[in-house]
Amino acid sequence: MPAPRPDWGAGHYEHTAAQLQGAAVAVVDAAAPAAGEHVVDVGCGTGNAALLAAARGARVTGVDPARRLLGVARELAEAGGLEAEFAEGEAAALPLGDGEADVVLSVFGVIFAPDVAAAATEMRRVCAPGGRIVLSAWIPEGPIFDAVRVVRRASGPPPFAWHDGDALAELLGRPVELAEHGLAFTAASPRAFVDAEFTNHPLWSANDAPDKREQVLAVLERANEDAAAFRVTSPYVVATARC
Repeated sequence: MPAPRPDWGAGHYEHTAAQLQGAAVAVVDAAAPAAGEHVVDVGCGTGNAALLAAARGARVTGVDPARRLLGVARELAEAGGLEAEFAEGEAAALPLGDGEADVVLSVFGVIFAPDVAAAATEMRRVCAPGGRIVLSAWIPEGPIFDAVRVVRRASGPPPFAWHDGDALAELLGRPVELAEHGLAFTAASPRAFVDAEFTNHPLWSANDAPDKREQVLAVLERANEDAAAFRVTSPYVVATARC
């Protein structure tokens, strides 16, 4: 059976969001939203990309199914003096009208949508002609990917290949440009990283067990790039499609 869908409002996703900030910067840089453009951040979480776009003067709507994370995003916007709206909703049913968005963003958000086809249809629907869809997706290789496979131990059909340009172009019905990046995960030690992930990450904490912690630790110790602490680098792509 497929792994259960994670509750992203559980745990402390704020910890994870901080780790992903570099990817949010890469996505927003690729999208290059102009002042006054309407940016929709799909699966916005605590608002990493949404707030970066708002800081550029864009009109921003962040959408996420996790009510608690939307509350965190609103607090961060207020603390930063930024104007942004945040709405509860699913990628497969975005709470926006047709063609309302100049830019549709998603930083490792839409890739977790249970209904891939419906999510793609919705992104196309809300994207205005001449606009762009920009998203990040993990490349399925490297130590974090191997660790997550241990955590989830999911069976069933493989997930959609969001990182594959041809597959994504077919899904979106338009050409896709890909740029490959790397994101470093760091901690004081491999053990510290593993313990923090099982404590904070909604996906990891939902699958916590002593044997899994030790197996994940073994994977990450072998891949550690920093003998004095902990560092591993995960590859990902930023994909851009024109509406």
